Amino acid sequence: EVQLQASGGGLVQAGGSMRLSCAASGFTSRNYAMAWFRLAPGNEREFVAAVSRTGSGTSYTDSVKGRFTISRDNAKNTLYLQMSSLKPEDTAVYYCAKYVAETYYGLCDYWGQGTQVTVSS
Repeated sequence: EVQLQASGGGLVQAGGSMRLSCAASGFTSRNYAMAWFRLAPGNEREFVAAVSRTGSGTSYTDSVKGRFTISRDNAKNTLYLQMSSLKPEDTAVYYCAKYVAETYYGLCDYWGQGTQVTVSS
């Protein structure tokens, strides 16, 4: 059974930093691209960042470029999202997701349970 367990969320002041982790199990995570999405109240789920299976390729939504860094440790089956210069508009539930292939140009087929990130002004 595919499981994606996100952690590391919490409350932080604007301008602060936070690192999210996502532990993957039930599949060979190093064979698949992975991503982070977020869902804020009243909004649709939004793509945040993606990383290829090797970690050599990344993609970000414009609003987080230069502030967030996605990475992965395939030896630990763990995905990360380092977030800096956080803004109140980054407040959301953050979900990690697995793509159906090694690149992030396709669809995701599994999402984790999410971790809440709240940025206070």
